Amino acid sequence: MTAIANDTLLRALRREPVPHVPVWLMRQAGRYLPEYNALRAKAGSFMALATNPSLATEVTLQPLERFPLDAAILFSDILTIPDAMGLGLSFAEGEGPRFARTVGDERAAASLAVPDMDTLRYVFDAVREIKRSLRGRVPLIGFAGSPFTLACYMIEGRGSSDFASVRRMAFARPDVLDRVVAVNAQAVAQYLGEQARAGADALMLFDTWGGLLAPAAYRRFSLAPIRTVLAALPAGVPTIVFTKGAHDALDELVASGASCIGLDWTADLARARERYGERVAFQGNLDPLSLLTDAVSVERAAREVLAAAGTAPGYVFNVGHGLVPATPPESVAALVAAVHAAAPSSAPRG
Repeated sequence: MTAIANDTLLRALRREPVPHVPVWLMRQAGRYLPEYNALRAKAGSFMALATNPSLATEVTLQPLERFPLDAAILFSDILTIPDAMGLGLSFAEGEGPRFARTVGDERAAASLAVPDMDTLRYVFDAVREIKRSLRGRVPLIGFAGSPFTLACYMIEGRGSSDFASVRRMAFARPDVLDRVVAVNAQAVAQYLGEQARAGADALMLFDTWGGLLAPAAYRRFSLAPIRTVLAALPAGVPTIVFTKGAHDALDELVASGASCIGLDWTADLARARERYGERVAFQGNLDPLSLLTDAVSVERAAREVLAAAGTAPGYVFNVGHGLVPATPPESVAALVAAVHAAAPSSAPRG
């Protein structure tokens, strides 16, 4: 196995001292980069990029050619698993993902099954090709959507601001929702395990929509299957769990078995670090819209997040949700420079 030259991310996830604060960004490879848009236009569609290992590798590496980031993250989509289940994923321009079939009733949920991982071979091939292309430069993060977040799209059939159908199901047919998230948990665990075996150095769960649920429903339909996934992953591979809007569940997230908890920009990072920093690492939590300003404002916003994080080991800088397409690349450059200029998380090991 090739040694990783810049392993600050992995050391931070293990809550070890690092020479500088590691930084990577959710959606760091995407529509804010002109080179991404050019490659997507050439490929013809998002799915043509995501399902072609060579093109996915090229997209993954694009931001690292521009910015001295401390990690690469696999270019893919959280909805690859339900697509492999036969739900018929497509992306309409300007409308986001759609499924041709849904699992919105008992019959559909009963027929749902974990897909054969060979149908997702293109993802694992991309992981291998990215690892070869990185040549040990930085770690590679693999990822998946959380079981509940996948269920949201699978039941609704498309993106939504409130996923009302899913939330109604939690009240009217909790048994059906239990079935969907249970199958998803098995699938996500296998999927992430295969990514790790293909070479991913860390694994992340995006629980984007868990925060829509009431506390008891969150514990049942989102947190419990997350814990199931984490318990099934290969030992020794650090894990990150990001749940948007679930601040009241921080006690349970810290106890979930994840190495690191990602926080959105509405969370109190200083309080989380003070209360739980001896138990888990934290990641976050700059408001991504702060990057739609100017270099001085970006640097000031970064310093405020860094001050909240403090200098104790176990911190990874990131935005509190994905970069938006209107983000100027110059703002990302200013942000990465500001983070790397900050005080490290304790002193590096001698």
